[in-house]
Amino acid sequence: MMKIGVYQSNPLFGEVDHNIEQAVQALTGLETDLIVLPELFNTGYQFVSKEEAQALAEEIPLGKTCQAMIDFAKAKGVFLVFGMAEKDRDLVYNGAAVVGPEGFIGKYRKTHLFAEEKHCFDPGDSGFQVFDLGLAKIGVMICFDWWFPESARVLALEGADIICHPANLVLSQCQQAMTTRSLENGVFSATANRIGSEARGGKPPLIFTGKSQILDCGGSVLTRLAEAEPGVSVVDIDVIQARDKKLTAQNDRFADRRPEFYRALSEYL
Repeated sequence: MMKIGVYQSNPLFGEVDHNIEQAVQALTGLETDLIVLPELFNTGYQFVSKEEAQALAEEIPLGKTCQAMIDFAKAKGVFLVFGMAEKDRDLVYNGAAVVGPEGFIGKYRKTHLFAEEKHCFDPGDSGFQVFDLGLAKIGVMICFDWWFPESARVLALEGADIICHPANLVLSQCQQAMTTRSLENGVFSATANRIGSEARGGKPPLIFTGKSQILDCGGSVLTRLAEAEPGVSVVDIDVIQARDKKLTAQNDRFADRRPEFYRALSEYL
C-alpha cells in the first residue's frame, strides 16, 4: 500500500517564489508517499512569447525550483512530480521533474504541445520514461499528452504502475478520457490540474478546469477536487493491483494484444 496525492493550485503568473512557497505550505504536514503537482506550477501557463518562456525557464535539476522541491522531498521523505519550464542552453521545454528523499530522479519533456505552446516551447525529445521509486514504478506525461492513447499505453507497457499527469487543462474532456486510459492499461492515474484563468498579451482568456483526480486501475474515481477548489487530496492505493492485467479468466490486457495488426501505428509517421 502507498499514499498518493494531487495538488491543485492557482499560481500567479511569473511569481515563482510565491508559487513555490504556496505549494510547500499546502504540502507541509501531509502524510503521503507521492504527490503530483500541476504543469508549470511555478510560473503559470500563458506565456506570450518564447523569449518570455526562456526568461522564466530553469535548468533541471540545478534551478531554484528543483532545488527547493528536492529540499522539501528530502525533509519530508516524499516523492514529487511537478511541471516546470526547463532551460537547456538556447532551448526551452515544457517539462516535468521527478524528485524524492534521495534527491533528483529524472525528468520528462512534453511530447505533444498544445495550441500556442508550439510558439513558446521546443518539442519534447525525452520520450516516455518510467521511473522506479521502489514503492512503485511511475510514468510521466504532461497535459495534452492525454489526447494520444499511445502516451499512456507506452508507459504501461514499460511497466508503470501509476501515470503521473501534471496538467493545465482547458479542454473539458480530459478527466473523463483518463478513465479510459486507466481502464485500458490497468494503471492508476493521478492528474494534477490547476484552477483559475489567465489572459495575457491580448490573448483570449484561458479558463482552467480544475477537477484534479486520482483513478484506480479500473478507471473508477478515488478522489476528485472541485472545479475551482485549491488544495490537496490524498488516497491509499494498492500498487500490486496495477500488475494484474487480467480482465477475465481468459483475457489479459497485454497478452491479448496482436501487434502484427497494429503496423499502421508505426507506418503513419
